[in-house]
Amino acid sequence: MLREALKKYNIILASGSPRRQAFFKELDLDFTIEVREIEETYPESLKASEITDYLSQLKASAFTDLSERDMVITSDTIVWKDGKAIGKPKNYEEAKQMLQNLSNEMHEVITSVCFTGKEFQETIHDTTKVWFKPLSEAEIDYYLNTYQPYDKAGSYGVQEWIGYIAMERLEGSYFNVMGLPTHLVYKTLMALAKR
Repeated sequence: MLREALKKYNIILASGSPRRQAFFKELDLDFTIEVREIEETYPESLKASEITDYLSQLKASAFTDLSERDMVITSDTIVWKDGKAIGKPKNYEEAKQMLQNLSNEMHEVITSVCFTGKEFQETIHDTTKVWFKPLSEAEIDYYLNTYQPYDKAGSYGVQEWIGYIAMERLEGSYFNVMGLPTHLVYKTLMALAKR
């Protein structure tokens, strides 16, 4: 459906995430992948979805040479807990601290997606609440040593072993926790196709 609806656009997915790339394939979209490097920093005054909205728009700002037919899609995900954003860990110790912090607690996963054309920009976001069971040190060490989740916000992938054993409850979109609120992406792309 989307492939036909969006045939007037060249869809550019600006994400190096294998999970997001797989989602776009599963949504049956024709797209190319192009990632442009930017420094992912944001004003300290921003909170929760303001951060992911800002960063997804910042990633889009690197594409200053869009043609009339181009639509670039950028995205950003954070884990939000105790009024703070938890991004990707820099190393093993930081990853371990993140998972210890999420253990036996509820956190939110927030993803923003920005759709940018030559004459338009639309940004959406979604929030999912996730409850983790208490995690033992052995479980955390096993997960970090086996999966090395250093490219993931909050230092975990819900689709991996840790998600199977740790996630007790979820409120919202499961796919959003994986990095893309697919239902909202579909809805927005269908609306943009009618422009």
